[in-house]
Amino acid sequence: MDANDTFDPTFGFTLDELLKIQAPPPPSDFEDFWRETYRIATARTPDYHIEKEIWSPTPGVKIIRLRFTSHDGFDIGMWIARPEHSTGGLLIGQGYGNEATPPTAEKLPLTVALPCIRGLGLSQCAEIPWEGSKHAAYGIKSRETYVIRGAVTDIWEAASVLLDLFPDTASNLNYRGGSLGGGLGAILVPWDDRIHAAEINVPTLAGPLQFEFKLPHSNNPGTTRREAALSDPDCWRTLSYMDGASAARHFKVPVLMTPALADMSNPPPAQFAIANAIPPELRILRIREVGHRAPTPADVELGKELDEIRKVLFSPERGRLLH
Repeated sequence: MDANDTFDPTFGFTLDELLKIQAPPPPSDFEDFWRETYRIATARTPDYHIEKEIWSPTPGVKIIRLRFTSHDGFDIGMWIARPEHSTGGLLIGQGYGNEATPPTAEKLPLTVALPCIRGLGLSQCAEIPWEGSKHAAYGIKSRETYVIRGAVTDIWEAASVLLDLFPDTASNLNYRGGSLGGGLGAILVPWDDRIHAAEINVPTLAGPLQFEFKLPHSNNPGTTRREAALSDPDCWRTLSYMDGASAARHFKVPVLMTPALADMSNPPPAQFAIANAIPPELRILRIREVGHRAPTPADVELGKELDEIRKVLFSPERGRLLH
């Protein structure tokens, strides 16, 4: 019998219990660490070049591929889709399941930037494995060298590139990410005053809380992090800083948050720890039935509602969502 047939994707939690989940306190210098990391990532003029413009399936939308050199020397590739009449910018946080293809499916007239974080997609390299479970272990013995810290800085630096190339996006710059991209967003958006709103979907990276829950798959990036943390105090310390729940307490912008009640790849309690940490006055909470699986009929209907919410969230009218 397959493990999927017997595993409980709710991890035994009801919705009422999930809504009460709280993450443990972070290290005392958690905020200082991330503020200093942001300062380092944004302290210099972006070093980038446009590689080419490619064919676009959408009339009026220009697609360009470009590369930039990160503050610590990694070669990072990214896509930008630029509509003729742009109303702002949207950073897409990459997850392990995302293809490194141009972002052509957006329904809003935003200039969309999809940076491929170090080691994945357009940013594959000799040093970092591109397989998810191995990528998740790269540099894990130190918070300074861990790939997740680097991925956060890659997205901050991609924002700098976008703003330098298209300054008009500064007035309405937004973030959206799911799974790994959701966890990265929970960590990076609170410290970046350039971002006006965010959507966080079934996020990973909930810090030490996630290590309480064993996943059914050995090749899952979450399993890699859990096993490293439980076997090595240095890894546990590193991962205590890669904590979207602790960072989410510092959100200062509206956040559309969509955790799942059932998810075999990412424990729902970890997702809800991030959701519950967002200041209630900024949180727009919608709950999925399942995560990391084909949507249920109810989730398909929810998707239609989310499309309508995004129209307002990623616009200057976003304030009316909070009333």
